[in-house]
Amino acid sequence: MDYKKYITIEADKRGGKPCIRGMRITVYDVLEYLASGMSAEEILVDFPQLTADDIRACIAFAANRERELTKYRLETAVRPKYLSPNR
Repeated sequence: MDYKKYITIEADKRGGKPCIRGMRITVYDVLEYLASGMSAEEILVDFPQLTADDIRACIAFAANRERELTKYRLETAVRPKYLSPNR
């Protein structure tokens, strides 16, 4: 899923946190609801302005962020000399 169609980041909205389609509902809000045990259907009932695609976009955004963070950590990790490619 291309979450970029659904997730927006605006400096003047919710402190620049990633939000869903310019609304004031953040990706973190949706992920916390899911983590607390709410189903996607329950979230959609409580927030009728959201769609199932919005929820999937939040999950895709989180997966991408984790992938990028892991990539960054691996690229910046201090490697032992015996693994250094500059030996």
